[in-house]
Order: sequence, then structure tokens, then C-alpha cells
Amino acid sequence: MKRFVPLVLMALLAVSCGIYSFTGTSIQADVNTITIPYVEYKALLVNPSLSADMTEALQEKFRKLTRLEQVDVDGDLELVCEITGYDVKAVAVTADEQPAQNRLTVTVKIDFSNKKYPEDDVTNKSFSAYEDFDSALSLDAVQGTLCETIVEKLVEDIFNATVAQW
Repeated sequence: MKRFVPLVLMALLAVSCGIYSFTGTSIQADVNTITIPYVEYKALLVNPSLSADMTEALQEKFRKLTRLEQVDVDGDLELVCEITGYDVKAVAVTADEQPAQNRLTVTVKIDFSNKKYPEDDVTNKSFSAYEDFDSALSLDAVQGTLCETIVEKLVEDIFNATVAQW
């Protein structure tokens, strides 16, 4: 019991300082706002809803897991994202050299700036996530489900790299 009390006190002290939280973020106490502009789409292969889905997912993640107020401009933090890749490639081939599996890969580049603590900036960093699907299915038939899973993975990676600093 005597060992447990100091651990609890240290945890409470860390949380009360505003640096760490039980959601896994490490946001300083004087950082109060974030700007997440619309995700630009710069990939060659077009998915018309991916920018909106990615923007919404990022905003929702920060809304749910941080205390930050989202503002349209001049936030203490700013997360600018662009989709730079949206590609489909064969990843598994049958014995007669026909594709058995295809892989949809989405690549996103971010620039994250912290106006109060520039040492926390993450600039020009790329993240990729993919999902495989049966080549007998068309991309149109599966891209909604695949993109939903890919966006979840990308948002988690971006969140961890920016405010969770993993």
C-alpha cells in the first residue's frame, strides 16, 4: 500500500500539470486551440469523398480525445494534411499469373505546427495505410469499406505522431 500512494500522487500531479492525460496525449496546459483545415486531395487516382472523410475523422478524433477547442484559423496547433497517394496494385498472383489480391494504399502528408512550442512541430511527414481485397471484386464495390478502415488507421497514426508523440 505504501508503494501505491506515491504512484497515485505522481499520476495526479502529472495530470494536474496539464502535460499528460489518460487519453494518451501530451498537450501543454497553455495550448488551448487547434486548426484542422480541409484535407487537400493531390493523388492522381480520384476518390471524391476521401478528403471529406479524412477531414471529418481527424476533427472527430481531436474533439473526442483532447480538450482542445477547434477553430477555423490561428489555432495554437495547426494540422495541415494532404492526400498524396491513392493507389491500387496487385499483391498476390495465382499460378497462372493472374492477380488474386489487390492492395489499396492511401498516403497522406502532414505538417503539424505548435505555435507555442515549435520543438513539437512535425513537418513534411508521410503516413501510409493499406487494405487488401479480392481481385474478383471491383474497386468501386469495395472502396467505401476499405477507405473507412484505412482512414481509421491513418488518423490514429497522425494523432499519435502529433499530440500523443509516440
